[in-house]
Amino acid sequence: MPSFRYESLTASGQTRQGVVAAASRGEAVRLLGSRGETPTVVEAVESSNGEAAARPNGLAAVNGAATAGADSASTRPGLFRSGRRVVSRGEMANLIRELATALEAGLPLMQALRTVRRTAKGAGMIGILDHFIARVEAGASLHVAAREYGPPFDDLVVGMLRASDASGKTTDVLHQLADLLERSLDLRREVIGATLYPMIVAGLVMISAVILVTVLVPRLIEPLAGEMTMPLPTRILVGMADFLESSWYLCLMAIAAVAIAWRWWIRLPGNRLTVDRMKLRAPIFGQLLRDIAVSRFTRTLGTLVSAGIPIIDALRITRDTLGNAAMMQAIDDVQERVTSGSSLADPLERSGLFPPLLIQVVNLGERSGRLDYMLMHAAGAFDRQVNNSIKLFTRALPPLLIMVMAGLGGFVLAAIMLPLLELQSAIG
Repeated sequence: MPSFRYESLTASGQTRQGVVAAASRGEAVRLLGSRGETPTVVEAVESSNGEAAARPNGLAAVNGAATAGADSASTRPGLFRSGRRVVSRGEMANLIRELATALEAGLPLMQALRTVRRTAKGAGMIGILDHFIARVEAGASLHVAAREYGPPFDDLVVGMLRASDASGKTTDVLHQLADLLERSLDLRREVIGATLYPMIVAGLVMISAVILVTVLVPRLIEPLAGEMTMPLPTRILVGMADFLESSWYLCLMAIAAVAIAWRWWIRLPGNRLTVDRMKLRAPIFGQLLRDIAVSRFTRTLGTLVSAGIPIIDALRITRDTLGNAAMMQAIDDVQERVTSGSSLADPLERSGLFPPLLIQVVNLGERSGRLDYMLMHAAGAFDRQVNNSIKLFTRALPPLLIMVMAGLGGFVLAAIMLPLLELQSAIG
């Protein structure tokens, strides 16, 4: 029977080395998993014909084993790249939480995956777990399986899974990742919930304007059209009504063309950067965007650093979660300066996009060597700031919409009343 040299991590984080006899590499991985160990290196020491088969790089050996088993694994349900169903952010957070809880209960990784698989619901979740089970059985680690699957496992999730495999603190890191995903989901729900009412009001304003211009105004003004010369507001309104009535399809085509042109134009990096900078300068809305990005940056960076990910990799992963090209460019500059030996606080301050509180927190964290603790502690303060900004935005937007509606209503009223007043003056 072939023998395999292995290196593994125990549940307590200790490293073990040794040789195990198994019929195949996958069987060796399963044997180690049944002992409660997570293999990081599995190398074939001697094949069945006595020839050496050791690989020069242990990590490559594990990844190579995963690749070797890809053909057989692809026959399982949910493993085909085409037609894979992507799960939501909330479902992925629940998956990671359940896996962390199973591992925390003392189950080996393979048994934990199978336990979560038995209670999984939905084709997307079942496909992901089948993929993970197949790849881990073939010798791949969690982060390799996640990277191979693709969306919804982005750089953030893959980086945290890699940190959990490397640090040996799998349950702690997985719980941190689940917390981060859940907080990100809560923040998105808060923003959507806060802007839902103003958007409904804006939609009603637009519908009211269309009804006034196309239905109500023509019926009121038409009887007076042959009696007198119409005032300018009335002529504008009647002209708009005639145009919408006769050429509404041109309006729809123009709107569609503008939308397509905008999507093409905004994809260019320079244009996206310009628009995102303008968003940050916008009153009230720009402050809300900035607070959301800073809160997400602080919590994500703190979570990654506390998981043991190097600061350069943590900055690269955090950059992609900001959602604003201007702030992403600032993080690129920060990453370059930190790579060349600069501290983290100085380039953040020079960018001018991050609040002084964050600069002070990062500075204190670097000096004390507790950057992860300081960032996670400050993340709560920035979350509260986001809530305050959301409240300010939701309180300021309805009055602005009311002002727009009042202006529109005043213009329509003037277009109707002015010819009636002129007609009354002419009769009197």
